[in-house]
Amino acid sequence: MSLWIPFTLAAASFQTVRFMLQKFLSMGPLTASGATFARFIYSAPLILIGLAVYMQGTGQALPEITARFWLHAIVGGLAQILATVCVVLLFQARNFAVGITFKKTEVILSVLVGLVVLGEGVSLAGFGAILLGVLGVLLLSKTPGLEGAWWRHLASRAVALGLASGLLFAVSAVSYRGATLQLGAEDPLLRAGVTLAAVVCWQVLVMALWLGLRDRAELLAVWRARRVALWVGLTSMAGSLCWFVAFALQTAAYVKALGQVELVLSLMASVLFFKETITRREIAGMGVLVLSILVLVLVI
Repeated sequence: MSLWIPFTLAAASFQTVRFMLQKFLSMGPLTASGATFARFIYSAPLILIGLAVYMQGTGQALPEITARFWLHAIVGGLAQILATVCVVLLFQARNFAVGITFKKTEVILSVLVGLVVLGEGVSLAGFGAILLGVLGVLLLSKTPGLEGAWWRHLASRAVALGLASGLLFAVSAVSYRGATLQLGAEDPLLRAGVTLAAVVCWQVLVMALWLGLRDRAELLAVWRARRVALWVGLTSMAGSLCWFVAFALQTAAYVKALGQVELVLSLMASVLFFKETITRREIAGMGVLVLSILVLVLVI
C-alpha cells in the first residue's frame, strides 16, 4: 500500500471529529469566525513543538525556504480560512452530513486548480469519475422544505456556501502541495511539518488581526471555550499533518478523492451524535459521490 493512502484515511477521520467540534462551538459559544480561529490558535503551539521535537530527534535541519514557498503557503492559508468559515456557516444552513458533502466538491475542483497552477492533471477515466461526482452534488442541491424544480435551488445560500468552500479548499490543497514541493528535504514528514507550521502561524496572525479589529469580544469567547477548543486544536493538528504528508507524496486531486471517505464518517456522525434526519434524496446524492470516489481510486 502506498504511504499516502493511510495518511489520507487518518486525515479524513481526524477532520470529521474536528468539524463535529466546530459545529458544536458555532451552535453555541462562538461565531463562524471564532470557531475557525479556535482551530488555528490552539493547534499552532502543538505543531511548533511537534516539529521541533521531530527535527531534534531525527537530527535534521530546517530546509531552505524560498519566496515561491511563501507564495504558495500564504495563498493556501488565506483560502483555507475563508473555506472553513464557509463550511461552518453551511452547517447552520443544512445538516452535518450534507454540509460535509457540499464541501467535498473540492475533489472535483482540485483537478482543475491543480492543472492550472501545477500542471498536474488526471486521466480521462478519472475525469469521468469526477463528472459522476457532479451528479451527486446536483442531487444534494435542493434545500429541504422548498418547492419547485431542483435546478431552481442551485442559487440557494447552502449551494453557494458549499461550492465556495469546495473551490477555496481546492485552492488551499493545491497551494499546500506546491509549497511542499519547494522544500529540498527528502523526508515527507519534515516537508509536511515545516509547511504546516508556516501556514498555521500565518493563519493565526491574519485571524487575530481581523478579530482584533472587528470583534474583540470573540477573542475572549475563544478563550472561554478553551475546554472544547483545545480538542479542536488537537484534532486539527493531527488531521492537517496527515493531509500535508499525503500532499507531499501524491497529487492533491487524488488525495482529496480518497479523502471522500469522510462522507461515510460524517453520515454516521450526523445520525448518531447530532440526531439529524437524512432524507433518501440526500443519501442518494452521497451514494453517487461515494461511487465517483471509488471509480477515481480504481483508475489512479
